[in-house]
Amino acid sequence: MSNTSTQSGSRAKLPPRVTESLINRLTAMVTAGKAGETREPFEMIEVYTGDVVGHLPQSSPQDVETAVAISRAAQKEWAARPIEQRLAVFERAHELILSEIETIADLIQIGCGKSRRMAIEEACDTPMVIAHYLKTAAKTLKPKKRSGPMPIITSSTEEHRPKGVVAVIAPWNFPFAISMSDSTPALMAGNGVVMKPDNKTALCTLYGIELLHKAGLPRGLVQVVCGGGPDVGPTLLDNVDFVMFTGSTATGRLIGEQAGRNLIGCSLELGGKNPLIVLEDANLDEAIPSASFAVFGNTGQACMHIERIYVQEKIYDDFVRRFVAAAEELGKKAGATYDFGPEMGSLVSVDHMNRVASHVDEAREKGAKVLTGGKPRPDLGPAFYEPTVLTDVTPDMAHATMETFGPVVTIYKFRDEDEAVRLANATTYGLNAAIWTGNIDRAVKLASKIESGAININDGFVTTYAAKGTPSGGVKQSGVGTRHGAAGILKYTDTINVGVQKKQILAARSGMPYEKQLKSTLVTLRLMRRLHLG
Repeated sequence: MSNTSTQSGSRAKLPPRVTESLINRLTAMVTAGKAGETREPFEMIEVYTGDVVGHLPQSSPQDVETAVAISRAAQKEWAARPIEQRLAVFERAHELILSEIETIADLIQIGCGKSRRMAIEEACDTPMVIAHYLKTAAKTLKPKKRSGPMPIITSSTEEHRPKGVVAVIAPWNFPFAISMSDSTPALMAGNGVVMKPDNKTALCTLYGIELLHKAGLPRGLVQVVCGGGPDVGPTLLDNVDFVMFTGSTATGRLIGEQAGRNLIGCSLELGGKNPLIVLEDANLDEAIPSASFAVFGNTGQACMHIERIYVQEKIYDDFVRRFVAAAEELGKKAGATYDFGPEMGSLVSVDHMNRVASHVDEAREKGAKVLTGGKPRPDLGPAFYEPTVLTDVTPDMAHATMETFGPVVTIYKFRDEDEAVRLANATTYGLNAAIWTGNIDRAVKLASKIESGAININDGFVTTYAAKGTPSGGVKQSGVGTRHGAAGILKYTDTINVGVQKKQILAARSGMPYEKQLKSTLVTLRLMRRLHLG
């Protein structure tokens, strides 16, 4: 590993907190080679320069089985602990994450290439999730006494027991936030976790687990396996009790199919082609910077970011002019450093940059107008790409319907609200949508017609995602299940019904003709309904 870049100038150096010993300590946490099979390690690179910073062990199918077995053994003792003891671990972890947030941000940036601001904001997501569940988990998981079929004489208790071992398959775009925030409620509920981060961005995830161990999480409870999805995914799904996946819709379908065959639950947050509707009464002084962040935040590599903007015709020209100017100004502030200077970072890899560029190039060739951007920035780093604004995109272009997942957006014009709704809903996805207007009541009515799991009014995506008390998920092809809120922890549990009958009154009455029993039953049911006892 080298702590210096291959070139000088705009190229970044690794921050001094990230040492060779730290990287070696973290990569040693991966369950790999345990079954006697050693696979070629993955070369982890610093996105800003392309320099190799370490080698990540790769897990075999046998290693995956070992990881699940180790987690399952530790889970029995963990689940037996009172929930107050489990939550105490996360009380300490909350402070440790905040204390080590600079190192977390370093490791995020090395693997993702995102700006410092985005890395810090990503690291803050997990303490927010921890804080929410520290406040609510005990109450949510507490057994609840329900009425039985017959008042007083019967009762029913709803219990929530951990499923066992949960697989958390995390993506590369928010590797720390998603892996840690999805694992937190699973662990609080009493489960073990086997985590599969993306190879490119595993370091920050491994560091998060190290902090959990420092907070008192039992060794063995969380295991990490690394490798390509086809190499480790099928074995992982064949051995766990639930899977939490964030990634593409295509991969989500494969995971859902295998989970269905194994009769285990799954929660899938998948892709999006998210629209923003700007009505003619919007305050553009506020809408432009918000829309710019919604499009270009994290260099456009966010499931909930905006890729389609629909602007009412009266303000269309003004919006386009000002939005393009904002994009061009942002492009001047792109850079590859570990400080808060640059406002925009790199794409995650050269391969992904080439994919984003191919969408823009195809659109340009077919007649779309590139109002700004549309080119790589090799002067900044191997995977940098300019903030790009398109118009005249037609349905036959890939960017019109496919998730580009980069700093690229198309702006369209619409006449009235009905047309805006029709255009916004004209997608197989349904993850996020946004509406900008000066009239909240108008926006709420419009939101009721939008087909999306999250709908933000006068914001791009932060308001809904940051609301940890409310479930967050997609509709249509954007996912199954939710994270956050009570549903975000209950999904990691089996719901158990314990019924008690104090006196044997529900069984058939000996010696009584069934016709007479039927009449008695119907009278009882009608009476219970009138008295609201059902």
